[in-house]
Amino acid sequence: MTIIIDPQGSGIAGNMLIGAFVDLGANANELKEIIEQAAESFGKVEVTFEKINKKGISSTYCHVKMLEKNHSINYPDFIERINNLDLDERVIKTSINVFERIAIAESKVHGKTLDTIHFHEVGASDAVADVIGSIYAYYSLNLDNQKIIGLPIAVGGGRVNTAHGIIPVPAPAVVEILKDAKMIGGPVSSELATPTGAAIYMEICDEIKEFIPLIKTKNTGYGAGKKDFDHPNVLRIIESSDITENDMIDVIETNIDHLTGEEIGYLFNKLLESGARDVSITPMIMKKNRPGNLLKVISKKEDRENILESIFKETGSLGIRITPNIHRGISKREFKKQTFKINNKNYEVTFKIGYLNGEIISKRPEYEDLKRIAEDSGLPLKKISEMIR
Repeated sequence: MTIIIDPQGSGIAGNMLIGAFVDLGANANELKEIIEQAAESFGKVEVTFEKINKKGISSTYCHVKMLEKNHSINYPDFIERINNLDLDERVIKTSINVFERIAIAESKVHGKTLDTIHFHEVGASDAVADVIGSIYAYYSLNLDNQKIIGLPIAVGGGRVNTAHGIIPVPAPAVVEILKDAKMIGGPVSSELATPTGAAIYMEICDEIKEFIPLIKTKNTGYGAGKKDFDHPNVLRIIESSDITENDMIDVIETNIDHLTGEEIGYLFNKLLESGARDVSITPMIMKKNRPGNLLKVISKKEDRENILESIFKETGSLGIRITPNIHRGISKREFKKQTFKINNKNYEVTFKIGYLNGEIISKRPEYEDLKRIAEDSGLPLKKISEMIR
């Protein structure tokens, strides 16, 4: 399963995340009770959920109404109160991680330490409700066991009035929190990404992508924002299954123009022994019309150093190109064994079977098994292959 958080249209806020999670199936009554109890340590709130229509999109709106005036609170006292909440340990720990992201951003922006930072908007009971509610819903839907992909965040534009005065949008703290994400300005002159929403997004997302990957949608939830614009002010969360499995690889390349055919063949085998997933050698014409070869190796990150060492030692290359963390789509595969009778003798053959959407798209016998049978039976490899297929 893959979960995609899509804030490209109208940004992100804590209550929008809660609304989208309820739209996906989180229990609204349970969340109301949890949120109101958690926020009570900072000031009473009232939580309501409403199904509303935002410019043609049916969505869930989570409204957190403050019943008491909030006061600023320093970070250590704030964390102590969070730790004392009667909640699942996972919810407490992840919520603290979210607030720590905000505190670090605020301290950097204002030139303070964590011990001296005071929460204003973020320390208010409604923001505490947003974080606790979002994280509780996240765990209640078992999303911690799913891969979560975040798409670029629309941050809005213009200026906004805060406890620190009038500041440009996105707010400095939001920019700091989202420094490893992707932001989009607009599409309106208004604040669309709050520090709370941004911090939750960064905490629960496993990967940030520019586009939706190859998926098959199973369910979609929409969380409504408070403001009304000329476009649907909603956060979309997509629950999907991958059509192909995800695989992250490194691609390692170098040019070769001085090795013999025997030395290239030895290098080929050496790289496979070093952990290469695949090795290819392509003839090419290099500068000054010299014939040469392009060596390309597909590697897992953990095998990269061994492979680089082998290439340097065996080729004497002075430079190797590395493209790390490339996404590779792979079909689901499994290995099955089957017994065949050839010349009155039983042989076991392993088949690699590939699937797409549950359908078999390939079923090939392993070469090493065919080679073993050919050598043992005395029959040509081509004949063995035809008989097995």
